[in-house]
Amino acid sequence: MAVSRASGDALAVLGNQVRLARHDRGWTIAELADRLGVNPRTVANLEAGLPTVSIGTVFNAAFLVGVDLFGLSGPELARARRAGEETLALLPAKVRKPVAADRSDDFAF
Repeated sequence: MAVSRASGDALAVLGNQVRLARHDRGWTIAELADRLGVNPRTVANLEAGLPTVSIGTVFNAAFLVGVDLFGLSGPELARARRAGEETLALLPAKVRKPVAADRSDDFAF
């Protein structure tokens, strides 16, 4: 899977944060994999910043080892979610392209 440079950097940063937090807890890759219900290879791929690991697995791993996502702790993250949902509720249900005015007869006299 090809990802942008910025996405690759973000994956690498999050993978490093998970690895450091796992080490701080004294957990092996196999122990974190067991807690996540995945293969140890998946955890190794996550920590390497590979884009093939599902986002749910990445976020669950971050939560388990105590890495704050988006720089927000649990309660702050919940508040940010609610604020986003409230903002989205104000948006129209569909996005439509504006209709261009027909200018073909502008000079008709």
